[in-house]
Amino acid sequence: MGAARSTGNIWQVTSADEGSRRRDPSVAQNEPDQEPAAAGAQAEAVWSGLGDLARLAAEFGVATSYDGQNGAPVTVAPSAVQAVLNLLGVDTSDPARALDDTHAARWRRPLPPVAVARSSAPEPVAVHLPAGPQTTGTVAGTPSPSPSPAPVPAATAFVALADGGEVAAAVRLTDDAREVDGNRVQAGLVDLPAGLPLGDHQLVLRLGTDTAQCPLIVVPDRVPDVLGDADGLPAVGGPGGRALEGAASGRAWGWMIQLYALASAGSWAMGDFADLATIAAWSGRNGADVLLVNPLHAAAPTFPVEPSPYSPSSRRFVSPLYLRPEITPEYLAADGAVRAEVDRLAGQARADGIQAGLIDRDVVWRAKLAALELLFASQSPAAPGAPAAPGAPAAPGAETPNGAGGGGHASGAPGGERGALADFALWSALAERHGRDWRVWPEDLRDPAAPAVATARAELAHRVAFHTWLQRRCDEQLAAAQEAARSAGMRVGIVHDLAVGVDPGGADAWAMRAVLAAGASVGAPPDGFNQQGQDWGLPPWRPAALAEAGYAPFRAMVRAVLARGGGIRVDHILGLFRLWWVPVGAGAAGGTFVRYDASALLGLLALEAARAGSLVVGEDLGTVEPSVATALDEAGIFGSSVLWFERAADGSPRRPDEYRVRSMASVTTHDLPTAAGFLDGEHVRVRERLGVLARSGDAERAAWLAERADLLRLLAAENLLPDAGLAEKGPADEDVVLGMHAVLGRSRARVVLIAPGDAFGDLRQPNLPGTVDSYPNWRLPVLDGDGRPVTVERLLTDPRPRRLAEALGARPADGARQADSARPADSARPADRGARTVDRAGTGTPRRP
Repeated sequence: MGAARSTGNIWQVTSADEGSRRRDPSVAQNEPDQEPAAAGAQAEAVWSGLGDLARLAAEFGVATSYDGQNGAPVTVAPSAVQAVLNLLGVDTSDPARALDDTHAARWRRPLPPVAVARSSAPEPVAVHLPAGPQTTGTVAGTPSPSPSPAPVPAATAFVALADGGEVAAAVRLTDDAREVDGNRVQAGLVDLPAGLPLGDHQLVLRLGTDTAQCPLIVVPDRVPDVLGDADGLPAVGGPGGRALEGAASGRAWGWMIQLYALASAGSWAMGDFADLATIAAWSGRNGADVLLVNPLHAAAPTFPVEPSPYSPSSRRFVSPLYLRPEITPEYLAADGAVRAEVDRLAGQARADGIQAGLIDRDVVWRAKLAALELLFASQSPAAPGAPAAPGAPAAPGAETPNGAGGGGHASGAPGGERGALADFALWSALAERHGRDWRVWPEDLRDPAAPAVATARAELAHRVAFHTWLQRRCDEQLAAAQEAARSAGMRVGIVHDLAVGVDPGGADAWAMRAVLAAGASVGAPPDGFNQQGQDWGLPPWRPAALAEAGYAPFRAMVRAVLARGGGIRVDHILGLFRLWWVPVGAGAAGGTFVRYDASALLGLLALEAARAGSLVVGEDLGTVEPSVATALDEAGIFGSSVLWFERAADGSPRRPDEYRVRSMASVTTHDLPTAAGFLDGEHVRVRERLGVLARSGDAERAAWLAERADLLRLLAAENLLPDAGLAEKGPADEDVVLGMHAVLGRSRARVVLIAPGDAFGDLRQPNLPGTVDSYPNWRLPVLDGDGRPVTVERLLTDPRPRRLAEALGARPADGARQADSARPADSARPADRGARTVDRAGTGTPRRP
């Protein structure tokens, strides 16, 4: 997803990924909303007499105004601010009293709920030290005027390290003191020493005989650079993209795929984890270092299957729709009758899984679910990977990462990380019985801690075990895919896309209800593209609740994604800074921005990435405040650059040497026109036919032709067309597509991605913003320019993908990475815990100890 750049480019997008969550990029940009002076006068009039409410909003990071798309200030209605404050748990009936209560509550706490500190230069931690009874009756919130206030007992502090050691910290008092509950409280700061080890510790404060403590999470200054020695693309000099020979450039290239859209002869009508392993191994052998894949998050196990990868039930777990049943240990160990039935179901899915040229997930999941249930029922209770009996102790590494249980599972659920998988599996079993939205379940099942839920866990033990088993098999097959990538020489491997939110009726919203705002939805404010604003239907994090939970839910989500690959792309990373909250029923325009502790969240993201040795990319497309771009760069997080959006100040296409260095660049994204589609004007024709243009078709075509001409002129100026004179005549599309990618290869961007659809001339984009049912979003298989399906086999053997990679200037892979690029990956078949070996045909033979 991404917010629109204010460059005049008609293919700008906003902060969302699926139909109703996207700006329609074809809508003309409006003039600024109002002059700054007029806006200031309006704000003063609207907020006249509401100073207490405004101060209360500032206390909780709720915006009363913001800069609109064109930089003009926009005033937020007081009613919207009040509604959002109520969703944050603030009583706004008396703003002045609420403000006093908020301040008093903070001063009652000796320590904050959690402290996040950078190892090299930690910020001081604010503390509040009670000094005893106040003798002069001062007003709460003001410095004490007592000539001889009760002295503050000597305070000491230290860091209790995770390894059992202790490190002293200094406590110093400030000039601020307040009366709280009749007692004088003195403000102070704890100065943490530099160089604390990364990870989870405790900050301990001692005041006389009293002791207080809070979690202290020490984070790195930045995400470690996992591409420092990469040399997949040449380093570039100045204008003209001169390649520099010699040392490693720190640059890399790779593929970005919609996995469901690339099926093979072995998959069930849509791409799966085994296909992912095959593509990863092929990519690595041909010199790629990165493979970006669409979100593989778990959807509800019910029908109809949610097609959008960006509206998941859970971001902590993955979709078993992508499992390959034939490479599970249960299939390999099954008797002939079971295998024959699974094979029959596979054939049925292959025959019926594509309907009228579109992927039918319901058909695929119905067949695959039947096969997986059969395999689960056929396994021996003692078989490797079989779930433990209900109530049995969890096996080591079974449920959480980092030694707390395993498989990359993590949670912010009340039961902690060890209960994450069990709670998800229980939600899945309950959804099968009561429907996909827990908010309409029987009342006594809506709280995971309710007694009725414990009863249901026992009643549904078999289905809970089944869904637990599915997740374990998913993790095994994803681990095999990442191993295939790394074994083939990829420095990063699979980069997973992290969606911006979850379905409010789904598993994560049920398990983590304490830290999600159930009465709000994430969206975007009104602008020239969507004048009513946008409501994406995804509940936001509650900032204070997230901090009270020690950021465990956020960390667990990130950790779970990182455990399944080599990197993460954070969708709408601007949401770590602020999000547009829309109260339910208010309409998208009736919301406002809520600030988050970006420093803490970026630091925690860096900590988890450092532990995993992972690449982190933030989708930051659009108009971004300089402070945000600086923060991302300083945190070592790659930004995103898209050819259509890279425009200079005068609106002309940006030259390669003007691209950001720390960015992941591509020609397009999943909800923008493909390269061939743009050159052919397919995006204009489709939108005109569907009636989603906000101006006439002629005006839209004129704007597109002007942009196309600008692009061709850039390619000609860079000597990237066979004949520079063709720039005005319209060269063959393939030459232009290769030239587009050559621009990215010459750019300063350190990571460059290419898409299978662009290699084969696919005209259709995977998702069309501004549509829901009128366009087949997320259901399109990749096609070539003649309308024939592009299979995994064609991707691996057709010369066009290699030509596209060569256009980037991709350096030839070394000998170890050149071997038989068309051979499917052996590691597509997961390790079977020492029980069996697997041959190419998918049959198993016993391995003797």
